Amino acid sequence: MGFTTKRTMWYELGDLERTGDSGLRAVAFVPADSPWFDGHFPGRPVLPGIAQLGMVLALISKATGTALFIRQVGRVRFKRVIPPGSHLTLYAEAKPGKAGQYLFRIEKGSDLVCSGNMTVAGKN
Repeated sequence: MGFTTKRTMWYELGDLERTGDSGLRAVAFVPADSPWFDGHFPGRPVLPGIAQLGMVLALISKATGTALFIRQVGRVRFKRVIPPGSHLTLYAEAKPGKAGQYLFRIEKGSDLVCSGNMTVAGKN
């Protein structure tokens, strides 16, 4: 397995891996100079929640080869702060029989930093 990254907007998303029947995995890196950290928060920068959800959406879009948008999120839990320069692992698993619905989680090392449900739909 090779690892290549593409700087997507303000983070780098690694190669997509498929896990099990409906699972997705990719490594992401948020550089210290990412604009996401500008002003969020002065003196103690952290990755905003919307950025975390956007990375999960990018993972699912990459897997489906379709431009998607977030229709709904639920049960989202932000458990830990993500500082600048973080390496993350993104996971998403399609819910069986539920088109466009995914369970997701983001880990930093062995720590769970974010999890929830996401429903996506294609852009018209």
